[in-house]
Amino acid sequence: MDSFIELAKKRFSCRMYKNQEVPKELIEKVMEAARVAPSAVNNQPWIFIALAEESLRKRIASCYARNWLETAPLIIVACGDHNRTWRRADGKDHCDIDVAIAIDHITLAATENGLATCWVCKFDAMKCSQLLDLPSNITPIALIPIGFPAETPKENRHDEKRKPLNEILFWDGVKF
Repeated sequence: MDSFIELAKKRFSCRMYKNQEVPKELIEKVMEAARVAPSAVNNQPWIFIALAEESLRKRIASCYARNWLETAPLIIVACGDHNRTWRRADGKDHCDIDVAIAIDHITLAATENGLATCWVCKFDAMKCSQLLDLPSNITPIALIPIGFPAETPKENRHDEKRKPLNEILFWDGVKF
């Protein structure tokens, strides 16, 4: 368990990448972690579009307001297929949840393999969808830049900004 916690603490939101291509085999190894991620009733409603070609990356990076995204040698567009998602009895669509679980597997596997990532959720999803010519049932959920980090995170950053366990874990009920 300690090694998992150390891996989780090692992962950070990288916003500066080395100008170094990531081998396709390494990306496929990382993406295997997404492939085996759990999803509601095992529907696996995810689609991942890996953009390594510079002009495609720049077009997708234009969906985001900050130019650091262009420094990543690869951008994975994490999408959800709403035709393949499970819906709870009250109609709650679990597509975003399932894709988020798979993305978390990607970020941790990338970290374990010496790569860095960042979740980018504040982007123009409609523009991204149009640029990729996605059908209406496929929704871009997040952009995941991935590459070799050109920055290192501050030590002990988790201890400074994380709530203590007693503020997030409640036994046998909670009163608000």
